[in-house]
Amino acid sequence: MGSTQFGNFHDFCRDSTLPVCNLFTNGTANGTANVCELTGIPLSGEDRYLRNLGSILLAFIAIVLTVGMIWRSDKKHAAVGRREMQLFLLGFIIIEICEIFTVGGFPLNDAVRKGFTAVHIAAITSTCWVLLMNALVGFQLLDDGTPASLGLICASATALFIGTGYIALDTAFTWTGHFESSLDSPNRNIALYVLYQLVPLVCVFLFYVLEAVLVLRVLGEFRPMFYLTGAALLFAIGQIFNYVISIHLCNATDGKINGALFETLFTLLAVLGIWTFWSSITEDDWPLPVGGSGSYN
Repeated sequence: MGSTQFGNFHDFCRDSTLPVCNLFTNGTANGTANVCELTGIPLSGEDRYLRNLGSILLAFIAIVLTVGMIWRSDKKHAAVGRREMQLFLLGFIIIEICEIFTVGGFPLNDAVRKGFTAVHIAAITSTCWVLLMNALVGFQLLDDGTPASLGLICASATALFIGTGYIALDTAFTWTGHFESSLDSPNRNIALYVLYQLVPLVCVFLFYVLEAVLVLRVLGEFRPMFYLTGAALLFAIGQIFNYVISIHLCNATDGKINGALFETLFTLLAVLGIWTFWSSITEDDWPLPVGGSGSYN
């Protein structure tokens, strides 16, 4: 083990419930050895538990609400970035479906869980990329909703999805052996660390910055920043629950719940905040600079 923790997942998997941790284990539901393992609800059969019922229920609620947001978006015919926003919401639905079987601890065959985990991780990376593309759409560099705009977003997101998913599957099933060493402590996998931990974070940060520039400098408004900043704070709170508070919650409740439940909740609220922010800048009659294409009416 080197002097740097960059690329290491061991400590994360010890203290929290991340989907990536399923890739580094053989048969356990929560990844590498946890300090506090979720037990949840016991099921029939030996050592079978529905480990995180709260996350499963919240993920289901998130799917239903996101379908509603997609439907509401479809009604906003003149809204800039309507189709692009729907792509982001569709990606979030895929994330939440996978979360039921990965973070939720739904009893599954280990190989099946690893398959869901690879899709989950790939969906997180590509969906955050689509979110960043939504910010660029607002500047009307390309006409929104056109084959060119949707094609570029879908192609780049698909490339990220396939690349990230392949690395996750190769890690889990050691197809090439290239990532086999990451199965041992400290679970060092720089490729997954960059694609799963850093790329989404950079995309979310740039989305906030670009949207802030759009609202404050291009539209000359301030009110939508409340929605945008609120969404950012909710997302950050969810990550704090997952990475910092999780182990303390698990110990305090004797393995009944951990931070994953609250991460699911606050991420859902953050997505609702993002959609509300987008809706707020497309519902009202914002003035665009002279020469700007598209309409925010």
